[in-house]
Amino acid sequence: MAKLTLNAGPEVIAEAKRLAAERGTSVSALFARFIKTLANGRKQAEPLGKLTRRASGVIDPGGRDHQDMLAEALKDKYGL
Repeated sequence: MAKLTLNAGPEVIAEAKRLAAERGTSVSALFARFIKTLANGRKQAEPLGKLTRRASGVIDPGGRDHQDMLAEALKDKYGL
């Protein structure tokens, strides 16, 4: 694994160490995860998985939006 040296103020270093300790990881692992998260944010939407593709279109909303469907489900469940 390659080594990288970063410069930061004492407050940032203390905060990084505290965050890493809270998460049970190292500052290096925390930084690596942060960079991966930033990089993933730039990617295009990932293609749907096989199960998601198969489930798409299984439920016919019948022209209703999700709020109408939720209201109807709650009405049925609680007898309102």
